[in-house]
Amino acid sequence: MKRILALVLTLAMVFTLALGFTGCGKEEQPSAPGGTSAPAQPGDNGSKPQDTSTPAPSVSDDPNVKVLNLWSFTDEVPKMMDKYKELYKEKNGKDFPYEVKVTIIATTDGAYQPALDQALAGGGADAPDVYCAESAFVLKYTQGDASSYAAAYKDLGIDVDNLLKEAEIAQYTVEIGTRPSDNKLVGLGYQATGGAFIYRRSIAKDVWGTDDPAVIKTKIGPGWDKFFEAAETLKQKGYAIISGDGDMFVVVRNSSEKPWIVDGKLYIDPAREAFLDYSKKLKDNGYHNDTTDWTDAWYADMKDAGAGKKVLGYFGPAWLINYVMAGQVGSEVGEGTFGDWAVCEPPVGFFWGGTWILANKDTKIPKTVGEFIQWITLDSSETGLQYYWANGTLFGPGGTKDTVASGTVMKKSDGTLPLLGGQNMFDVFVPAGEFASAKAMTQYDESINSWFRQQVTEYANGNKSREQAIADFKQQVADNLDIIVD
Repeated sequence: MKRILALVLTLAMVFTLALGFTGCGKEEQPSAPGGTSAPAQPGDNGSKPQDTSTPAPSVSDDPNVKVLNLWSFTDEVPKMMDKYKELYKEKNGKDFPYEVKVTIIATTDGAYQPALDQALAGGGADAPDVYCAESAFVLKYTQGDASSYAAAYKDLGIDVDNLLKEAEIAQYTVEIGTRPSDNKLVGLGYQATGGAFIYRRSIAKDVWGTDDPAVIKTKIGPGWDKFFEAAETLKQKGYAIISGDGDMFVVVRNSSEKPWIVDGKLYIDPAREAFLDYSKKLKDNGYHNDTTDWTDAWYADMKDAGAGKKVLGYFGPAWLINYVMAGQVGSEVGEGTFGDWAVCEPPVGFFWGGTWILANKDTKIPKTVGEFIQWITLDSSETGLQYYWANGTLFGPGGTKDTVASGTVMKKSDGTLPLLGGQNMFDVFVPAGEFASAKAMTQYDESINSWFRQQVTEYANGNKSREQAIADFKQQVADNLDIIVD
């Protein structure tokens, strides 16, 4: 799920809409962009931006346009269009009036963004009407270098203010999708990717005598001090608290107070700098199995097949459970570790991943585009995309249940999973979205996070001093981005 096989950069790879789901809106392998301008930052010191623009008058489509161009990096959103076309025919008694031309280009090796940028800049009949951006680079398209191409949702005829309230959309997704230059909402997602701690019930019972999420959350948090106390307790019983330090970094990187770049200068938030010490403490004390995330050893720890200690848990959103762990832990109770998992609140609130939906400001069919985007992102009814998505019924009963951006939808949906021993994951993931914050993001996080983690690993492994690791990190940033590095 996390790694897509390398593809050759192309400007267009047009697929048919018969493709199956492969994406989950999570982040891809970090790659270094060649950006040159200071990145925008969502919000202002944690404030909650609201779209204060005047509602646009009703919009209409150009009757001469016959094609809707949809761009994505997986077939996830294109398959949503399949469902939308079915519903359109049921409601209107006729076929969807546009040919949908789907362009899918994987994000591997940075292939998607250059192609999308060229298509947006080129304009014309082949320019995207609807396009997707994942969390690793979404700020470029909602707040940064390419944000001027995005249409305000209100300019698509969407009743933003009322629908946001009705759907109870997680605020961090609104922050990310709001363009600061005019305070207009230009992008929203359909997933909720607020994170939880996903832990083994049997290990929790052995160590603390219970697997109750309400209790376990108090053993591992709040805060990292409690987490390390738990790590020591687990060690005494022969367990590792996590598989590798990357499991902690997914929390640290998106839970700091300030972003990597402040006023055009590199800024190392104390919460992120502390990860140097956390990583070394984990390794020196044997609190983890020293695996690297997204490797065979990391997967093996999910199913008790690793060479090291049994692992208590992983940090992640629902997609980590549904699309990663589900393929590793077994398929029924009694097989592997299936059913031996539960979720609780993490020591620190965070989010990880997500896909945002945007529209081209120059689209000739704003009404149709707006209706499609509203159905995906803001429709909290039982015929909206998110209700189908939350209940695993998009293509019939028995599909994968997932967390969605709408708290309203999750509150009226069934989030019980056999993999979690029958726990309703929405009980934890709804508040997880409320705890998450986007205030520490920049449009260059994909690269900066990668460089920082490289140097943390060097320090934790004893190859560099703490000071040298920080200095080398700063040099990497200075060599690759046009920002000030003190």
